[in-house]
Amino acid sequence: MNIKIKEINGAQTWPLRQKVMWPDQELDYVKLPKDEEAIHFGLFMENKLTSVVSLFIEENGKNAQFRKFATLKEYQGKGLGSILLNFMLEKTKGKDISTIWCNARTNKTGFYEKFGFETTPTTFKKGGISYVIMKKRCQ
Repeated sequence: MNIKIKEINGAQTWPLRQKVMWPDQELDYVKLPKDEEAIHFGLFMENKLTSVVSLFIEENGKNAQFRKFATLKEYQGKGLGSILLNFMLEKTKGKDISTIWCNARTNKTGFYEKFGFETTPTTFKKGGISYVIMKKRCQ
């Protein structure tokens, strides 16, 4: 398996985000207001972009949120998401980030728990999908 992870720009994440997360929506639906401020990572398998995640470091520099973490359906279950998430978590080390968090789909909480994330009491729905905020203490 030829896998490479590198920083990409926000626009490169949009088609994959849409295809995986919101295929029935327009491309604009997956664009985020501060995409230009985020650090975007792409996992390429055999030179094909197969997984993306976007890291937003909050103004205080102590907290970070990752969003729009998506892997193409045909590549799911192969460990690529785990590789990309571990890579992103490693990149947060040394940045003085104390907490990293995400809005996890409630059916995916077990995946994030394997990486040390804990569920919070905060839940919400978007587009008919249930979410819970999950957090992880860093360093």
